[in-house]
Amino acid sequence: MVKVDKDLCIGCGLCASMAPSVFEFDDDGKAKVVLDDAGAAADAAASCPVSAITVE
Repeated sequence: MVKVDKDLCIGCGLCASMAPSVFEFDDDGKAKVVLDDAGAAADAAASCPVSAITVE
């Protein structure tokens, strides 16, 4: 399961650029999960500058 902590997310866009099939931005400019694919999201989660993404 892939989750984004909206309180931590700064909307930098790294996750969406690394895994565009998994992440998009909501109306507030924060990342949201559109496809629960832990494999595709793992590198983006590890690269998130504020550790807002968790992959279980």
